[in-house]
Amino acid sequence: QLQLVESGGGLVQPGGSLRLSCTAAEFTLDYFSVAWFRQAPGKEREGVSCISSSRASKKYADSVTGRFTISRDKAKNTVYLQMNNLKPEDAAIYYCAADYGDCTLKEIFFGSWGQGTQVTVSS
Repeated sequence: QLQLVESGGGLVQPGGSLRLSCTAAEFTLDYFSVAWFRQAPGKEREGVSCISSSRASKKYADSVTGRFTISRDKAKNTVYLQMNNLKPEDAAIYYCAADYGDCTLKEIFFGSWGQGTQVTVSS
């Protein structure tokens, strides 16, 4: 299992922005598809966005399309999730996950996970 570390969460007002980062200390993240998932209290974890290792494929959940952007920086060994126009319903713990294979929002296909970063959207 690969170790992933998320950062960038915090408290933001509705309409605000945050950028989450997912890094890996001991392996090259660029070889893997990486996805972001989130879990709000009392709800199941859901896929938010993913990016393939080749960057050719990106996917977004309908609820975040047009507001969130996923990207990766090979030199920094980091995958980002830029979140704009945040809504209270975006509040959750956000996890990044990595694995070989195609970009997908189904968590069953991911074997390596980070510990999560909290995003709170409140006025």
